[in-house]
Amino acid sequence: MSENAASVTYAIEERVDAAEVADLFRRSGINRPVDDLPRIEKMVAHANLMITARDGERLVGIARALTDFSFCCYLSDLAVDRVRQRQGIGRELVRRVREAIGPDSMLLLLAAPTAMDYYPHIGFDKVENAWTLPRQR
Repeated sequence: MSENAASVTYAIEERVDAAEVADLFRRSGINRPVDDLPRIEKMVAHANLMITARDGERLVGIARALTDFSFCCYLSDLAVDRVRQRQGIGRELVRRVREAIGPDSMLLLLAAPTAMDYYPHIGFDKVENAWTLPRQR
């Protein structure tokens, strides 16, 4: 972990400002509807597990998930500011999600094509038994 990563604090936050999340999504490069703030607000409001990484007050990373805390957890967003990537922040966010959901829950996600090499690097197994219905907008 780099020296910069030492200045990062992590927390489970009940509510995170949608504009702040949209800004982080822009800075991270993740493909999300950042210009549709009402949609980002719904994404944040309906997540039941959000773990943040902050450098002071500045949001530098987020793991946003939907879980039942007993069987499965869908990690919908894992975003880290581009200037803070490769410092272990994403790995730590995932570790904290796993800790929060407990040992009985499976953690699953859909990876962006540009992140396909990242997830095996932090311990995820690729699966072939998943199906999706694409979003309509």
